[in-house]
Order: sequence, then C-alpha cells, then structure tokens
Amino acid sequence: MRISARMSRGSTSGAGRTGARTAVERASGRGPGSAAPPRAWFTRTLAFGGAALLLGTSLTACGSGSGSGGSQEFHVLVYGDAGNKVEKRIVAQFNKTSKVKAVLDTIPGADYQTKLQTIINTPQAPDVFYNWGSGSIKPFVKAGLLMPLDDVFKNDPEIGGHFLPAVYNSAKIDGKAYGIPMRGTQPVLLFSNKKVLADAGVTAPKTWDDLLATVKKLKAKGVTPIALGGGDKWTTMMWFEYLYDRVAGPGLFEKAASGDKSAWASPDSKKALSMMRQLVDAGAFGKNFDSVKFTGGGSAQLLASGKAGFELMGSWEYSTQQDASPDFAAKDLGYSTFPTVPGGKGDPTDLVGNTNNFYSVMKKTKQAAAIAKFLKLMYSDEFVKAQLGIGNLPTTTNTDQFLDTSSNPAYAKYQLNLVSKAPSFQVSWDQTYPPSQMTPIYNAIQEFTDGKTDADGFIKAMQALDAS
Repeated sequence: MRISARMSRGSTSGAGRTGARTAVERASGRGPGSAAPPRAWFTRTLAFGGAALLLGTSLTACGSGSGSGGSQEFHVLVYGDAGNKVEKRIVAQFNKTSKVKAVLDTIPGADYQTKLQTIINTPQAPDVFYNWGSGSIKPFVKAGLLMPLDDVFKNDPEIGGHFLPAVYNSAKIDGKAYGIPMRGTQPVLLFSNKKVLADAGVTAPKTWDDLLATVKKLKAKGVTPIALGGGDKWTTMMWFEYLYDRVAGPGLFEKAASGDKSAWASPDSKKALSMMRQLVDAGAFGKNFDSVKFTGGGSAQLLASGKAGFELMGSWEYSTQQDASPDFAAKDLGYSTFPTVPGGKGDPTDLVGNTNNFYSVMKKTKQAAAIAKFLKLMYSDEFVKAQLGIGNLPTTTNTDQFLDTSSNPAYAKYQLNLVSKAPSFQVSWDQTYPPSQMTPIYNAIQEFTDGKTDADGFIKAMQALDAS
C-alpha cells in the first residue's frame, strides 16, 4: 500500500512505503506474523465566529492540567462526535487505576480545527489533542510545541511496533513520531440506502456511466440521488479527490502537493473538473446541498430517511448512522467503492481518506509519565474491541484477532480487504496541505461546484496554494 503525497514524507519515504507493504502483507496473510490494517475524522474549519462561546468552561478546564505542576490531572482534547463513546470509556478505564486523572474535553466537530488553532499556544492548550497526522501538526512541531513520542515513551522505545508502519509513520516529521493512532482507518466509501436503490431498480454503480444512469433513475423517482453536506465543504472535496485519482492516478496530486503548480493545469486535471461539472449539472446533489451539513447530521439523515440514494463519506458513516439511525444501519445501509473512470490512469482499488486520527502531546505538559501510560491503552485489547464495536477499524497489530467482535464483522472485514489491497491511499487534500491552506481549498471547491467559477478559476485558485 502506497501512502500518497506527504503521507510518508516525515520518515524516509522509501522505507516508509516498503514498511507499509510489508505490514499489509502480514495483515492479509501474505507474510509472516499477524497485523491488521486499519474518520470519524472530522470536520474541518469553519469561520471562528462564535466558537469560543460554544466551548465555554471547557476551555478554562483544558489549561488547568498542564499549566501547573501541582495538578494531578491532564486534559485530553478530542473532536466531538459519535466516536467519543470509546474515548470516554478508555478515559474511565485509565482513571480506575491512575492517581493522575485524565480529563476528556470535546469540541463540536464543525469547530474543532479552528478552536485548536486558537488555543494551541495559550495557557488553555490541552496536554493531549486529537489530530490528523503530519500535515495537520507540522506547524506545531515547527513552533516547538509538541513532544516527540520518543521522549514520551522513554521506557518503551518500541511503541511504534504496536501499529501498522504505514499509519504510525504518517505522523512522523523529520524522522520523529509526534502522534499515536487513536481511532481507526478512514477510507472514503460510497454509502447507499439499499431500500431506495431497490425501489428504483438500481444497484451501486461500478463505472462512471453507471453512476450517471443511476442519478437519472433516482431523480425520476423523486429522490435526491446523492446526499451532500456541501455546507461543510470538505464533504464536496472527497468527490474531487476520487475523481482526480481515478482520472490521473495519485501522481498528479503528489506533484501538486509537492509544489508543482503546473499539475493543476494538466489535461487530466481539466478532465476531472469536467466530470465533476457533469455530475453537478445532472442534478446529482439536488439544488440545496450548500445548506446541508454532515456535521449537523443533515446529509446522513437524508440517506437514512430515504430522501437520498447515496452519500460519499468516510468509513465513520457507519458509526454515525449506528448512533443516529440504528435500525437503518443494521438493515439498509449499503457500501461500495468509488466507480471506475473509463480510460482513467488511477487504479480502481485506490483509496482516498485518512489512515487514522492521532493523539499528540504538548511539550509543556507536566504529566508525561501518566500520559505515556494512558496512550498505551491505544493498542490494548479493550481499545480495539471498543473501536470495532462502533464500526471503526483500528490500525493496531492485534486488530485481526477481534474482527468477529465488531458490531458488523462483514463491514470490518470489507474495510480490511480494501486497505490491504489498495496500491495507493491518498490522504485528504486539506490534511496534506498546511492548515493555513484549508480555507482556500474549501473555497475553490465550493465556488467551482456552485458554478461561481469555471475550470480556469479553480486551477488558478489551487495554483495559489502554498504547499510549503
């Protein structure tokens, strides 16, 4: 499995990719030993606005554990969503035996990234915080805010051996690890409402032409073909990511993310944009997608209620639906891979998404020893079973032992098979570029999708990005 763009840039890229393939071979039974590969990722940035009001007293609490050596606690800041069930459980487990207590703080998903950027270099900063790996934490490392895991785990230098190398290495910067995997792998899949599809006489599309034909049939049934939480913007970005991969293969985005601005103006780039325009103009997303958000539960509810046939979303869609619409998740939630593109250069088994989420540790914390003990729970049997219980697939080397304990073993094994075989796992664009470039990326994507700019306008906006 190849990790695209900056994914393995923090380590020696050649070694990182070789290690990734070895781990995957083990996971799928093609090599010695046993290791299992790997959303709920995340929402990204919205304008700061009233975010401080949303967090309230939680912000004050965050700073209390790390600013004073006398406090017998440390604060763990996480993205607020359905995945918090497991985080609460692990914190409670840790606190049963530890004199130094872990305190879990959450920020609603839509505000997480913005709020983190706001508090990361203030007294309100947490001791440990949730992130998306190297691209999202690189600025913090450059600013000297984070503690390398080698310093956290002084008595356990082999900590990385408990995780798939491809995943663990994706939170390395300049050869040092700054994050420990803490949820599950998050490939983006095409989810569907099986009942809606059956009523319309369609199945999950295997090709782009299939998708367009399915859109037409669903519209004829009065159903929005594809639920899209366009108000979040990153949801729309996933369509661009897959189209660029299917049309051009992973190399084009790798070039762009490395600073080669000509990649965005290439014929393959223009073809991907024309296909996205074709899908929008066909009415695939309806007319009001910018007023819908995944973070508010809107797009997921459209799918669950039968008002939409499909939703392209990270694998956390399952845990989202399991939490909000359990009957639908159990009976009618379908999933498939992204359609192939005729003449495309991308491998049809390529994936886009995120390899995992991570915990990183602030350098100023006074509780590094206790935090090390807490973070070791991220590869415990209890952790693995809890994540599988909400539909996540952890990237620990002991995951394969517990697949049958998953809330949906078939879904867990489906993901495992996809990740095992994927020749490329392209990391989300907004997590590959520095955080400062998220808003320009989102704006370029939304304006093109809304028809406010044409292909040339999109290309110009993406060429203006700073990849450094």
